[in-house]
Amino acid sequence: MSYDGRVFTVQLGNVMRKLPIFEVAPGVKIAIFNMLGDTEVVETAAAMLAVRLPTDAEVLVVPEVKAVPLAHALSVASGLPYVVVRKVRKPYMVNCLETEVLSITTGAPQTLFVDGKDVHLVRNRRVVLVDDVISTGSTIRGLRQLMALANASVVGEMAVFTEGEPEDWDGIIALGHLPIFTD
Repeated sequence: MSYDGRVFTVQLGNVMRKLPIFEVAPGVKIAIFNMLGDTEVVETAAAMLAVRLPTDAEVLVVPEVKAVPLAHALSVASGLPYVVVRKVRKPYMVNCLETEVLSITTGAPQTLFVDGKDVHLVRNRRVVLVDDVISTGSTIRGLRQLMALANASVVGEMAVFTEGEPEDWDGIIALGHLPIFTD
């Protein structure tokens, strides 16, 4: 990735951030949104998403890493528990649900895991999938696959931002959209 100093400005409620624009492939640049460590953005986004949660939601499901603080804040705001889908199986994780997806960022297969200790939270439940940015859809597809294994009903999909073609994300509850730059 390369950075030439340009930024893209976003606003969430009263919070404004300048996102650095990085080249991720020849001639393709994206604005990088990283909410890790940005309490003001996390809390604002969670408050804005909480009022848009489907009323029949029972559990929030989030992929690690960058969206975990958002899921925590959304859990506090909504009173719903959350489950973290892991990208690496740790030795203490037993009786996991797992599925494989093709990661667009790495181009390699990636396995996603729900720790066995959390399966009861999603099995036969109404879940909302939550992420920071949905760009290619590979992670959200993996989360859907895992929830199908748990016989869970996905009643909503939420993100702070979508990215790419806006019409690809009509069903996503999002606070904004990030363009792809091809200059």
